[in-house]
Amino acid sequence: MEGTIPTGTAVRSGHHRGSREVAAYDFTVSIDVIVLNGGSSAGKSSLAAELKQRLDGRWLSLGIDDLIKALSFGPNDTSAGGTMTFVHGGAIEIDPEFFPAQSAWYAGLAAIARAGVGLIIDEVFLNGGQSQDELRKALLGLRVIWVGVQCEADVAEARERDREDRTSGLARDQANRVHVGATYDLSVDTSKTTTDQCADDIIEILSQL
Repeated sequence: MEGTIPTGTAVRSGHHRGSREVAAYDFTVSIDVIVLNGGSSAGKSSLAAELKQRLDGRWLSLGIDDLIKALSFGPNDTSAGGTMTFVHGGAIEIDPEFFPAQSAWYAGLAAIARAGVGLIIDEVFLNGGQSQDELRKALLGLRVIWVGVQCEADVAEARERDREDRTSGLARDQANRVHVGATYDLSVDTSKTTTDQCADDIIEILSQL
């Protein structure tokens, strides 16, 4: 965790969603940013959605897919405007022109958090710890919790096959590499644990801050 700026966001206590009772919590969240890092199809988006429903206050979830979409030329362009190339096996080659846009994106995310809106960042650290360092610099001075979203390659790959918006091979290529050299306050494994339970683990950490 970093920085000293509390958000003062309370966690919902005792509410229902559908027919399921959601666990009650009664404490104040003093975190500005929750970073979820994991490979493609690891379950980060589902986890972010669960957290937004469980945490009171306004939380935005934004991430690498939003940056790629913003850079792209149209709905069928998955190359971030020609700055990303998908190669055999699911690896991604990144053109140097991508990085100034990424730096500006990170600065924008930090500005949102500094404006007092809770932020959940859905990230894929293609260069592991090096990528984390770049985001860490942008978030300097903010209170951040870093969460590694692990998922076994076989499970992520099976999810990938069921989705029409994913390039084949991404899940397996990214499953481990995005975590190399990265450091976390907490890691969760969506291949062994439900989204609800992963959210419980994150909320438990928040309750201790």
